[in-house]
Amino acid sequence: MKAIVREAYCAPDGLRLGEVEQPVIGDDDVLVRVVAAGVDQGVWHLVTGLPRLIRLAGFGVRKPKNPVPGMDVAGVVTAVGANVTRFQPGDEVFGQGNGTYAEFASVPAKNLVHKPADVSFEEAAAVPVSALAALQGLRKGKVRAGQRVLVIGAGGGVGSYAVQLAVAAGADVTGICSTAKMEFVRSLGADDVLDYTREQITDGGRRYDLILDTGGNRRLRELRRALTPNGTLVIVGAEVGGWRQGIERQLIGLLLTPFIEQNLRSYVSMPNEADLQSLADQLAAGTLRAPVDRTFPLSEAGAAITYLRDGKARGKVVVTV
Repeated sequence: MKAIVREAYCAPDGLRLGEVEQPVIGDDDVLVRVVAAGVDQGVWHLVTGLPRLIRLAGFGVRKPKNPVPGMDVAGVVTAVGANVTRFQPGDEVFGQGNGTYAEFASVPAKNLVHKPADVSFEEAAAVPVSALAALQGLRKGKVRAGQRVLVIGAGGGVGSYAVQLAVAAGADVTGICSTAKMEFVRSLGADDVLDYTREQITDGGRRYDLILDTGGNRRLRELRRALTPNGTLVIVGAEVGGWRQGIERQLIGLLLTPFIEQNLRSYVSMPNEADLQSLADQLAAGTLRAPVDRTFPLSEAGAAITYLRDGKARGKVVVTV
């Protein structure tokens, strides 16, 4: 089958379209004919092997264990494992797996749900990794109605879902993004939008009950100044920092929390059927939308990753197969 492959960690432009064996599914897996696959920051990390600490987390120290990148997937079931009862060939599904930049992908059944009929494959593929991170991050921060919530990186993949989900929870939501993405963030339902090139998050004495930081380039000191005395900071990601790639912010936050009134939290988003189904239900109801900015053919997956990494995307980028 055709797939995007690499033999070593590399820049996105080092990816190439090649031929690999079709995956063999296990008893608890589903074989999906891939129609579309999402692009997110996690794919960039796994393609480049940065931060280098992730190589020690089971992805391969010297070279990637799985030569095919990609995590988000939407497509059609072609075969199911012996223990799988929720799906059958022909079902349209979406979810999260590995090696999804290919014509076929083997995905654990527990990481898949049925795609709503009125949602396109491209839209469904834009959901899993980013929307799960937003949903679980807001849950970690215990978002609730009436709170003042700041979403940093509101124009990106995780941020665009976080704005929508926080608004749906009844929060007063402020999004911070670049000038070019301000109208896009307003269209997601944000009550207020800040331009990070012109404004600071603490300008005018602004204080927030919950900050969801998907940007990763602000110091904890600055973020804490923007919190209420009992506010909560949830760190979703970190995009700067070489070897550590900003992981020190999460560690410092964990160390500080027992000694201050504010709550500084970090987490690792994990796929699960219940959360994926919740997102599917919201998509079907029209209360959540998948903001797909641009699609790229499979052969241009490297360009898609670069487009996202360069901060150009308003929301999500998707690879079509």
